[in-house]
Amino acid sequence: MDVVLLARLQFALTIMFHYLFPPLTIGLGVVIVYLIGMHLRTKQVIYDVAARFWTKVFALNFALGVATGIVMEFQFGTNWAVYSRYVGDVFGSALAAEGIFAFFLESGFLAVLVFGWDRVSPRMHFFAALMVAIGGIFSSIWITVANSWQQTPAGFAVRPYEVNGEIFHRAEIQDFWAMVFNPSTVDRLVHVWFGAFILGAFFVMSISAWYLLKGRHTDFARRSFSGGLLFGTIFSLAQLVSGHSNANMVAEHQPAKLAAMEGIYRAEAPADLHLFGWPNDETQRVEWGIALPGFLSFLIHNDFETEVKGLAELEEVYGRPPVWLTFQAYHLMVACGMFFIAITLLGTFFRWRGTLFEQRWLLWLFVPAVVLAFAANELGWVAAEVGRQPWTVYPSWQNGEFVQGLRTADSVSESVVAGQVLGSIIGFGIIYALLFALWIFLLNHKIQHGPELPHHKEKTSLEDYLETAAHRAGHEESFTEPKMGG
Repeated sequence: MDVVLLARLQFALTIMFHYLFPPLTIGLGVVIVYLIGMHLRTKQVIYDVAARFWTKVFALNFALGVATGIVMEFQFGTNWAVYSRYVGDVFGSALAAEGIFAFFLESGFLAVLVFGWDRVSPRMHFFAALMVAIGGIFSSIWITVANSWQQTPAGFAVRPYEVNGEIFHRAEIQDFWAMVFNPSTVDRLVHVWFGAFILGAFFVMSISAWYLLKGRHTDFARRSFSGGLLFGTIFSLAQLVSGHSNANMVAEHQPAKLAAMEGIYRAEAPADLHLFGWPNDETQRVEWGIALPGFLSFLIHNDFETEVKGLAELEEVYGRPPVWLTFQAYHLMVACGMFFIAITLLGTFFRWRGTLFEQRWLLWLFVPAVVLAFAANELGWVAAEVGRQPWTVYPSWQNGEFVQGLRTADSVSESVVAGQVLGSIIGFGIIYALLFALWIFLLNHKIQHGPELPHHKEKTSLEDYLETAAHRAGHEESFTEPKMGG
C-alpha cells in the first residue's frame, strides 16, 4: 500500500472529525455573548435561560474539540517529519501564537463562563463569555494563518542546512507580518468565520425548530430561532460575497486549483461557469452538466470574453490536482450556500409576515438543515486541501523569484511504513467512532432535557406545598390523606 496515500487519508480523517467542533464553538460563542448581553441589558429571564442552555452545549463541543485537536498535531511528527522540518520555523510560530494568545484565553475564562453563574457578578460573567468568544476567534486566526501560508507562502526564505553530512532545506521567516498577512489569509479567514457563524445559527435553529414542532419550551425556542434566523440570514448572504472574493484570490495565486474547481482542462475563452457536472479525465471535459456561458470569465476578469487557463497550460508549473473530487466538493459547498440563502430568506419573509411559527413544513426543513451546515464546512476544507495537491507548500514568488514548493510525496516521514500508518488509522478510527457516539448521546441528552427555568431549581418546600394544596383544592381532594399511588 502507498504510505503517502495512507498518511494523507489519516490526516484527512483526523482533521475532518476535529473540524466538526471548532466552527460550532466559534458560532455558539458569539450567540452566547449576545444572549448574556441581552439579559444584562433587558433583565428578561428568557435570555438567561437560553444562555445557560447553549453554554452547556458549548462546553460539550469545546471539550471534544480539544480532545480531537491534540491528536492532529502528533501526526506532524509521526507521519510528516520532512514537512515539519521544512516548515517548522514558520508553521510552529503560528501554532505557538494560537496556544499563547487564543487557547489559554479561551480555556481560562471557560471555567468562569460554565461555573460562574450566580458566583460572579453579571458584568464579570458577560466579560468571561466575551473572552471565550474572542479566544475562539483568535484561535481561528492563527490556525488559518498557518494553513494559508502553505497555500500562498510569503515572507520567508529557504536555506540549506547540513546535518551529519546530509543537506536539508528549511523555510525561515524573513518578514513576520508578510507571513501572517500572506495573499490568502484575509479572504480565507473571513470565509471560515462566516462558515462558523452560519453553522452556529443553523445549530440553534435546528434544535429550536424541533422544540417548536414538539410544543416544548416554546417561548425559549421562538426567541432562539428568531435570533438564529437573523444571524443565519446575514451571514449566508455575506458568505456569497466572501466566496466570490475567495474565487478571485484563488484564480490569481492558485490557478491550477481554480481550474480543478471548475473542471477546466484546457484554456477557454470565454470560460463557462458550471452549476453541476461530472468531470471526466479521459475525455478532458465536464459531462452531464449545465453551465452559464462566459460567467467564469466575467466573475474573475469582469469580462465575458477573457481567457481562463486550464490544467494543460498550468500543469508544468503547478502540477495537476485531482479534478473530480475538487470539482464536486466545491460545487456541493456552493449548493449548500445557495440553500442556506434560500431557506433563511424564506424564513425571514414569514417572520416579517408574522406567520413563521405557523409554517410547520418550514420548521421541519430547518431541523435536518444543520447537517448541511456541517457538510458545507467540511466540503470547503476538502476543496481547499485537495485542490492544492500535489503540494503541501505551494510554489510561490519571493522578491520577484519563483520559489519551488514542497511536494506532498516529499513531505512524509522516511522511517514510517504503510503497515504502521494503516494500524494507527484503524486504532484512531475506533476511538473516533466511540467519541462520536458519546458526543451524539450527550448532545441528545441535553436536548431532551431542554433548558431549565432558574426558579425551578430555587423552589422551596413551602412553594411545593402551596402548589400541591392548590392542585388538590381544585380537584376537591383531601389535604390530609396521602395521595393514591404516591
